[in-house]
Amino acid sequence: MRLAQHQRLYLCFFLFAVSLGALLARMPDLQTALGVTKSELGLTLIGMAIGALIALTVSSPLIERLGLRVTASITILGTAACYALAPWMPNAPMVFVVLFMAGLLAGALEINLNVELGRIETATGRAVMNRAHGFWSLGFFVTALLASFIRQAGVSIEAHTGGAFVLVLLVGLIVLSGLRPTPAAPGSEAPKAEAFAFPTLGLLPLCLIGIAAFLVEGAGIDWSAIYMRDVYQSAPFIGGLGLTLFTFFMALVRLFADPIVDRYGSRAVAFVLLLLSCAGIAAVWLSLHPAMALTGFAMMGAGCSAVYPLAVSAAAQRTDRAAHINVAALGQVTFIIFFLAPPLLGFVAEQAGIRTAYLICLPLVVAALFCVPALGGRASR
Repeated sequence: MRLAQHQRLYLCFFLFAVSLGALLARMPDLQTALGVTKSELGLTLIGMAIGALIALTVSSPLIERLGLRVTASITILGTAACYALAPWMPNAPMVFVVLFMAGLLAGALEINLNVELGRIETATGRAVMNRAHGFWSLGFFVTALLASFIRQAGVSIEAHTGGAFVLVLLVGLIVLSGLRPTPAAPGSEAPKAEAFAFPTLGLLPLCLIGIAAFLVEGAGIDWSAIYMRDVYQSAPFIGGLGLTLFTFFMALVRLFADPIVDRYGSRAVAFVLLLLSCAGIAAVWLSLHPAMALTGFAMMGAGCSAVYPLAVSAAAQRTDRAAHINVAALGQVTFIIFFLAPPLLGFVAEQAGIRTAYLICLPLVVAALFCVPALGGRASR
């Protein structure tokens, strides 16, 4: 079967999400195996954030030198191996080291794939960013749905993450073998790429929008299963439904968002989605019944779905610097929140309760509403 370039990139996002999601879906089991508190688990997971921050700051020149296919192969297969290796570590410090390596690779993967998607959008005049990130969410949904059954069946975390790695390896070798870089449009790149990617003043509103989206995403993906366990003492299958619904609605909106953005514009779509995120966070915080909490997780998933891809597209289309530098700078500030959310929310949950941990997401989402004009009126096709 012959796959187009953008379809291979879709599958790259999907495979990355499958391997990461297999580990995140087993957070309650990892916490039990390590014998740590919520705050200690959060401190362990911060290794991913540190590694991603370093990669997003300094890896752009290396990515440009290695090229699309080599970088994608190293980062996709490497992250899957790290996530499969983490449950085998004997203690929390060793898990921290493994996740630090995974964060380094994940940061480089973020830059590599998003820059290529931006070039495809410029070359073809077709929006593909939301759909590509939709496959990331679809990967999380699939692995979250399967994880509910796998956990209920008593399969060990080691076997679960190991099976995900084998799947990524087999499918990845086929997908990665056909990747070919899309040439940058003439005049679209700055004359000289910077060695370090830092956000400029003009990029800051996009960064705040991305931070809000990733904080909501991290809260839903990393802590929903633990929320359902601690607040409602749910069985593993019911507890996993929070993550399943979150990722399902996130994937659904992302997969079908591009035509809606073309019709109504980036600003209108982002504003509505951020409002939906606010409603979902409130529903989880104030929930009186498991069904209300699950509804809140579904609303959070839909609400944060297309917001970050819209910010990435806006950053990639800026002409003040090379596209990979702007994307890296945006990712440096925002993608890191996806990994910082677990420790931040873990500390709050330990001190003030897990309900309150969700409440702290609300002010940032409200602030992001005021930055929506930075996205531009309509998507470029």
